[in-house]
Amino acid sequence: MIMWSNTTLVPLSVHFDSPGDYFLFIFHILAGLSTVLVAGSVACAIISTRALLRQNRFIFMLNTSICDTMTGCGIFYQFLFDVRVGFPSKNGTYYILPSLLGVNIVTFLFAQFDRYFAVCRPFFYARFINTRVVICVNVYSWVHVYGQLLIQHLVPLSKAIEIATYSRISLMLIIVTKITMTAKLLVVTRYQLLREPQSAERDSKRESLLTVVVVVVFFLLLWGPAMLYTVLSSLTGKYFVPKNDAVNPMKILSRSNALCTPSLYLYASPSLRTAAWRTVWSKTCCCKHPRRSVDR
Repeated sequence: MIMWSNTTLVPLSVHFDSPGDYFLFIFHILAGLSTVLVAGSVACAIISTRALLRQNRFIFMLNTSICDTMTGCGIFYQFLFDVRVGFPSKNGTYYILPSLLGVNIVTFLFAQFDRYFAVCRPFFYARFINTRVVICVNVYSWVHVYGQLLIQHLVPLSKAIEIATYSRISLMLIIVTKITMTAKLLVVTRYQLLREPQSAERDSKRESLLTVVVVVVFFLLLWGPAMLYTVLSSLTGKYFVPKNDAVNPMKILSRSNALCTPSLYLYASPSLRTAAWRTVWSKTCCCKHPRRSVDR
């Protein structure tokens, strides 16, 4: 089996010479299907539920879920065919798929600041941060990442290398900021919220803070090896070159984040689970589920 890419034929990632090849191929198919179904369900549930769209935290969830759905679709090309994204590239995607990581990183960073100001600076948050601002921030994450990628493809190679270098430096600064904000949000969750009286609003704040913290922690754990390898290989000039991405454990681990993140959203938010059931899952299942109101 082969497919067309630019005018050249791209073979499959494995030759099916051993049971391991069949297992690996089936594994990647299931991983892609699971990612698209779970992340797509989260995105559809949020889009279809007005009560969720009125809450800023779910807009950030929607943005990352769209990224994860696209990543799941990309799995069918990157891991089922003989593709190596990155350096040295083989049948690559002009860094379109890896740039989804950049969109997620920027979105998570903005989501952390959003939750921090919502809890610690409520008067400032209520006055200046509204749904329109959050939507603009999420749109900016796409424009910033893919605008930078477009510039890299249009400018001469020397300039593109300079831009890539600055991008790696900014990535490390963002990672450090994310770790700092994660620790800050944990402190806020542990001490500040406990001083507030028991209420539905406090529970909602706690849920949103813990969701962001847990999602970012898993994001760093799953993407950490790949990002660390990228930095070290750039500094040392030494690269690990596997046959393709289908057998690269770092790429497999990092792409699993696209399934992990929406799964954590569903686990942490009862209102999102209810919305996903009502708008997506109940329409694809034969059984009926009693109607439940979405948490407001």
